[in-house]
Amino acid sequence: MQYRALGDLKVSAIGYGAMPLSIEGRPDERRAVATVHAALDAGVTLLDTADSYYAPGGEPGHNESLLARALGSYGGSLDGVLIATKGGRGRTDDGDWSVDGRPEHLKRAAKESLGRLGTHAIGLYQLHKPDPAVPFAESIGALRELLDEGVIRLAGISNVDEEQIRLARAILGDRLVSVQNRYSAAVRDHEPELRLTAELGLAFLPWSPLGGISRSSLDGASAVAADPAFAGFHTVARERGVSPQQVALAWLLGRSPNVVPIPGGSRPESIRDSAAAADLVLGEEELALLP
Repeated sequence: MQYRALGDLKVSAIGYGAMPLSIEGRPDERRAVATVHAALDAGVTLLDTADSYYAPGGEPGHNESLLARALGSYGGSLDGVLIATKGGRGRTDDGDWSVDGRPEHLKRAAKESLGRLGTHAIGLYQLHKPDPAVPFAESIGALRELLDEGVIRLAGISNVDEEQIRLARAILGDRLVSVQNRYSAAVRDHEPELRLTAELGLAFLPWSPLGGISRSSLDGASAVAADPAFAGFHTVARERGVSPQQVALAWLLGRSPNVVPIPGGSRPESIRDSAAAADLVLGEEELALLP
């Protein structure tokens, strides 16, 4: 496993987004725990969760509690493992997502997350999404209070624009260490934010990093025909003897040294495949085939 900087820490170049273990279509707990253990066995040290990762009508914090149980039953070393959780969102009974960036909510939510995770402090706590009904500076001010109280060690923000990144940096200083935005070969709207994080020395954590890359069981020419916009990923994968998903993650790692993708997955084999992308270096001729 290769490693990259997140603040004053080093984390695996490929993280794991645990959301699929708790929302709609989630696996049973045995497979969910096996998936987390497979990530750890593969050298993944950044596990991303949120208090809002639960099925509609379920209990907030399901994913955090699941991760805590999985870590508790793991037989190997947990040295260097960082749990990154988020606050400021929720689920509605009809399956939609809500947002609540009020300082009082964020401070309460962080302490509840800490209790579920069972640690002395949350390693990385992220504002899940700016709340249009709450001044952004007030939400970030809540993270600053949590840092000062020792509830959280490091802070991050998610689903933000350049102006919000600069404002959060002004309020939090070097205790702001990461930005988590949607970014993939198919969705590059946050290219400016990626460049800004590199300039500021912040880790950039793409969520949904495999968007646009088919997960079908098709092989060879059939897969390319089914996924024409991203035929290059299938071509390179076929020549390398790896999955198109590995190629997509390797492409992301090559975008900038501050990128740490956090692919999801609900099966041990999925995260093992993703983790292997950390050691896949693409050549210039291969990159020329990719969009």
